[in-house]
Amino acid sequence: MALAPQSGTPKNGNSNENKKWLFPFILVTSLFFFWGFVHNLDPILIPHLRKAFNLSDLQSSLIDSSVFIAYFVMALPAGYIMRKYGYKSGIILGLLLFGMGCILFVPAANSLQYIYFLGALFVIACGLTFLETAANPYVTILGPAETATKRLNFSQSFNGLAAYVAPAFIGPMILSGKSLTKEQLDALTPSEMHAHILEEAASVKMPYLILGLIILTVAVIFYFTHMPDITNEDKEDAEGHEAGSFAGALKSMRLRWGILAQFFYVGAQVCVASFFIKMATTSAGLTEDSAAKFLGAFGLTFMLGRFAGTFFMQYIQPRKLLIIYAIINILLSLLAIVGTGMVVVYTLIAIAFFMSIMFPTIFSMGIDGLGHNTKIGSSLIVMSIVGGALLPPVLGLISDATGNIQNGYVVPLVCFSVILLFAFNGHKTNQA
Repeated sequence: MALAPQSGTPKNGNSNENKKWLFPFILVTSLFFFWGFVHNLDPILIPHLRKAFNLSDLQSSLIDSSVFIAYFVMALPAGYIMRKYGYKSGIILGLLLFGMGCILFVPAANSLQYIYFLGALFVIACGLTFLETAANPYVTILGPAETATKRLNFSQSFNGLAAYVAPAFIGPMILSGKSLTKEQLDALTPSEMHAHILEEAASVKMPYLILGLIILTVAVIFYFTHMPDITNEDKEDAEGHEAGSFAGALKSMRLRWGILAQFFYVGAQVCVASFFIKMATTSAGLTEDSAAKFLGAFGLTFMLGRFAGTFFMQYIQPRKLLIIYAIINILLSLLAIVGTGMVVVYTLIAIAFFMSIMFPTIFSMGIDGLGHNTKIGSSLIVMSIVGGALLPPVLGLISDATGNIQNGYVVPLVCFSVILLFAFNGHKTNQA
């Protein structure tokens, strides 16, 4: 069932209305770039802080956990606030949390305590939860239902652009290029160790401070911009349905499958991206700087995959394209486990291309037909992003236990298998 449009919602046949909401659409699309940007700094932070604080793979994976656990904690409050006050309020609150979390990197670096970095990342992620809970369904609503998936893939393409820009241009500012062995670290005096950690930690301050100030500026722009909103879906729609409810939303088989698939997709994406540098340096013998450049290529490939996927969807149903991509990534994950040398690096880059359409496609398929339950369904799918918190530590545990990071890539293999099941079953009729 489609949403009953609120008065003022752009109508497809009215070019004046479409032009009226063009700037808000551009503004919302910019959010995909910003949260993609900060997310794609995490694969840089993980090896950087692992080196600075001498962390194991499991300990360094807590960076992802601190980020993605926030999605589980904050998704329902974010959904509640947007049901009560609208998308715009949720976006502004999300931007404020995002910006403040970035600025907290300055005192975190000064403290020289790993736990404070995790705290700052948690605050950032709380803000991102609001942004993703709002922006993903917002883009699908602003336009005809039959092109919602293509529209969301287009906006998500700028998330892919950030996946290239962040490691390629900001990565070198954070990574020092210095790498001390455990024996060298053990040989340092307390004062030398303090100076080493101070130098490594300080490199993150300027990039995150600048990002935080930019995000707070964007929040001000949103405040003064008129944004179309849809609020009557939470009261009663044109056909007399009651307010949206969790029980009503979860009657949807598509939503239930979407929650499951998104949990495993985000887990797969985070596993592949966050351990990319570790895989490149250990499996292919690359230096940290060279691995960071290939991580930029990983992000570029992800971005190109988003735009290519949007194009392909003009000729192939999104569900069928998802089936094809999931099968390819299952095979590539196997190759990542058994491959050697640069084959592993190129395999991970290829996985990025075929992952690219998965998040927006799963999201739009999961909330399709929810009507007055759309915001609730969006919150539930965003909660499932907690897969990015829970699955990377599993990969880290396997790596630490076996002494081989490649063995951990059985985790993405399982994840893509679940996505394949969703693509086969998640199209079934909603009952929401």
